[in-house]
Amino acid sequence: MSDQVLIQKVKSGNDHAFRLLVEKYRNDLFRTIYAVLRDQKEAEDAAQEVFIKIYTSLSQYDNQGFKTWMTRIAVNHAIDVKRKRELRREDIMDLEEATAWRTQKESIETELIFKERLTRVREKLHELPENYRHVIYDFYIAEKTYQQIAEEQNVQVKTIETKLYRARNWMRKHWKEDDFS
Repeated sequence: MSDQVLIQKVKSGNDHAFRLLVEKYRNDLFRTIYAVLRDQKEAEDAAQEVFIKIYTSLSQYDNQGFKTWMTRIAVNHAIDVKRKRELRREDIMDLEEATAWRTQKESIETELIFKERLTRVREKLHELPENYRHVIYDFYIAEKTYQQIAEEQNVQVKTIETKLYRARNWMRKHWKEDDFS
């Protein structure tokens, strides 16, 4: 049966005639779409969508070369699918870049806040009584262990524990949390 006869039958409501057209052009249409998309799964999905478009647009077909008309629909649809895919990729890349930038910005802000607090703590250290200042600096700023501090000061570890305890109590009495924020 010729394409024209099948098309007339489809236009008059014969769905079997459309199945015959699909069988006849399925491979050609798939290859055309695959040439644009270069992805088998996407090409298969797009081919199904194209056949639906062809079926719904068949009433507008004017007997001017069915294969050419059908191929034009397929190529246009494949190009649309490819554009949407590229836009999704760009959106994903934009989102990833924005997330990376936000993370970088947050880490810079965190670092600045930390440095600012550290500066305030160092300024406040000068208010501490002399016998507490060194032990607080060594433990919190220099991050030394009790043992290291004790060895440097030629004292027992228990002495360092006691100095830190008293220094913390002194700070609780004389400083407010607002002094550091």
